[in-house]
Amino acid sequence: MHMLTIGAFAKASRLSPKALRLYDELELLRPARVDPDTGYRYYTTGQLERARLVAWLRRLGMPLARIREVCGLDPAAAATEIRAYWARVEAETAVRRDLAAFLVDQLSQTPEMSRKDTTMLELRYAAHSDRGRVRPENQDTAYAGGRLLAVADGFGPAGAPASGAAVEALRFLDTEEVPAGDVLNLLDEAVRGANDAVRDAAGGAGDSGGAGTTLTALVWTGSRLALVHIGDSRAYLLRDGALFLITHDHTVVQSMIDEGRLTAEEAVAHPQRALLLKALPGATPTDAELRLHDAHPGDRYLLCSDGLSTVVPEPRIRALLTETPSPADTVLALVAEANGAGGPDNVSCVVADVVER
Repeated sequence: MHMLTIGAFAKASRLSPKALRLYDELELLRPARVDPDTGYRYYTTGQLERARLVAWLRRLGMPLARIREVCGLDPAAAATEIRAYWARVEAETAVRRDLAAFLVDQLSQTPEMSRKDTTMLELRYAAHSDRGRVRPENQDTAYAGGRLLAVADGFGPAGAPASGAAVEALRFLDTEEVPAGDVLNLLDEAVRGANDAVRDAAGGAGDSGGAGTTLTALVWTGSRLALVHIGDSRAYLLRDGALFLITHDHTVVQSMIDEGRLTAEEAVAHPQRALLLKALPGATPTDAELRLHDAHPGDRYLLCSDGLSTVVPEPRIRALLTETPSPADTVLALVAEANGAGGPDNVSCVVADVVER
């Protein structure tokens, strides 16, 4: 068997000797032989394929722990894992791209332009929450104010206190004007507080048994809306007659769709469709998504728990948002539609229109 020295193997694999020593320590790429006297490492030419795969995955930015998992899979399974990893990278990059665009726009504006933006638009809004036709209690919380819109869907034995605590922790954002340049920092701090508040509320029932809540909220700055999202409640935007889903479900089923292992049609009947990957309280509140949206006159926003989105098809949601003029009538129509479809879950809706003052 032809053996290569660590230097020759490093050159052939495009990995440095230092990296090869690290990968040996991590049991990611072990040498074929180690000289018992000198400790010098030797590799076979058959190890070059794995070494090159490791090098390529490192160039993708994949963490070493995940590379070790991928290298232990057969080629088809490894391809699936790489596809899933890159889908997550692209999603995270999109969030950072939106933030970068906002910062460029914000820093390019003069103070006069900023003041003009904040006095041009305002929100008209309504919220409604209903127990539904099946559940014994309502564990949702819905809130709408001049600057804060929020929906939280609690679960577990302390679901109702958990959802209420999450929204209450954000209520201070509704009492004072938030400059667009500061809103993401304030929202990040608020989510951290909400995470702690939900943990306290869930623990208040003794053994919380996995109690927690989703949280989807929008904070109005006068010209933009800052979104915070964790879980499977949703935010939609109706603009120029078209309906856009502006959140991404943090569920097992959605991750399987993202990875190409499940179709959207198959997901509807999947037994794990309600299993969350992220919720409050989380290991870290930074699991929540934070992003900014420019507001246009005529925009209509909908926040809802999955009690609406799982039983009312998006075309019907779009129709109700389009045909019902006032936010107050719209939230009632949406809840009635969900209950008319069986009302298997609590259902909560917040609708807000962006209008000129």
